[in-house]
Amino acid sequence: MNTRKEWLRTAKFVLFSLSAGIIQIASCTLLNEVLRMTYWVAYLIALCLSVLWNFTLNRKFTFQSAANVPIAMLKVAGFYLVFTPLSTWWSAVLTEPAYGLMWNEYVVLIGTMLINFVTEYLFQRFVVFGKSLDTAVKEK
Repeated sequence: MNTRKEWLRTAKFVLFSLSAGIIQIASCTLLNEVLRMTYWVAYLIALCLSVLWNFTLNRKFTFQSAANVPIAMLKVAGFYLVFTPLSTWWSAVLTEPAYGLMWNEYVVLIGTMLINFVTEYLFQRFVVFGKSLDTAVKEK
């Protein structure tokens, strides 16, 4: 394993994840504060937007994978079939008045995004693109 290459790959993932995080926070804030959607609905829509952005950039630039895109997307969808219900549930429990905890919505969002960042990197690096790293043909 080329350590320098892996550090560069990780740095790219961090940068693209930050951009996806900005998209998620901005869209969640817009939906929650301006359109007054229930927090967990705003979170869910914002998560979908950020996942699409993050997957597209990371497949092409971070993992440079020539893997079948629909199959790779299905694997990511599988990850989110587990992560999304869990994170939506804990977001509701931690923020909704009905549960009595009333945590700040943005503290919950940032914490959830950090959990998502770490688990998604590991899943994409080793499961989704693990066997197809650096297989994309570079354009000249």
